[in-house]
Amino acid sequence: MTNDLSMTNYLIAPAIMTGLGFSFALILAVAYRYLKVAEDPRIEETEALLPGSNCGACGEPGCRAFAEKLVAGQTSPGHCTVASPEIVDAVAALLDVDAGGRERRIARLHCAGGKAQAYQIAEYRGFESCRAASVVSGGGKGCAWGCLGLADCKIACGLDAIAMNANGLPVVDPVKCTACGDCVDACPRDLFELVPESHHLFVQCSTPLAGDIALSLCTAACDACGRCAADAAPGLVRMEDNRPRVDYAAGGPARPEATFRCPTGAIQWVSGKQFQAQPRIPARRGG
Repeated sequence: MTNDLSMTNYLIAPAIMTGLGFSFALILAVAYRYLKVAEDPRIEETEALLPGSNCGACGEPGCRAFAEKLVAGQTSPGHCTVASPEIVDAVAALLDVDAGGRERRIARLHCAGGKAQAYQIAEYRGFESCRAASVVSGGGKGCAWGCLGLADCKIACGLDAIAMNANGLPVVDPVKCTACGDCVDACPRDLFELVPESHHLFVQCSTPLAGDIALSLCTAACDACGRCAADAAPGLVRMEDNRPRVDYAAGGPARPEATFRCPTGAIQWVSGKQFQAQPRIPARRGG
């Protein structure tokens, strides 16, 4: 008798679980049938037209999310700064909207102090990482604000838009750069900035020091002489914390003349790949 009861219990439990499973499956099937929200087929079509790089330059986590925003009318095709004009026009035609858009942005580095300019005060032999070096000893460079040159930005760039030059500085390829911001996040000294491609006047120094103190750490450092601010269009360049700040919204137009009297090359007119500052010419300091 006892054995019969035990066998019955063994059979009842699976039967109950199976019944519950079928019940929940039925409820889910009915809910899916009557409560599902149909997806706009244009999302798939729009995503297929986009570059598929999922770079985040548009401000969305990927091309799928951007396509959803486009179909919902919450953004415009031109906000994909990676897409060619033909792709932008194709998306606009598909959705019957204005292409719109914004100016393409690229990453720029606020430092020109490579191996030939920045003085070394120690030899770093730790883990080959800018973030690790910044925590341990600053990588051995005397300037505590400059590029460490250990290529965290290059490694973080999934589009191969950054290369390290012979001077130990990262060089951004403006053709490949999508302004995704990975290099901004990777740099422990916040030296990268995403700027509009048309902003050619750029300060390549981040030290808050001035005069000979700044130059004792790096020959390409800004010595806070203020000549660039004096030579630029009114309001375009102003001195803050011993550094020139270029403000395109406050003044303009920007012209290369603002760089001509810089004694160290800390402010440059960058029109292609970012290049290092020219060697300091002491004779200019009197001008």
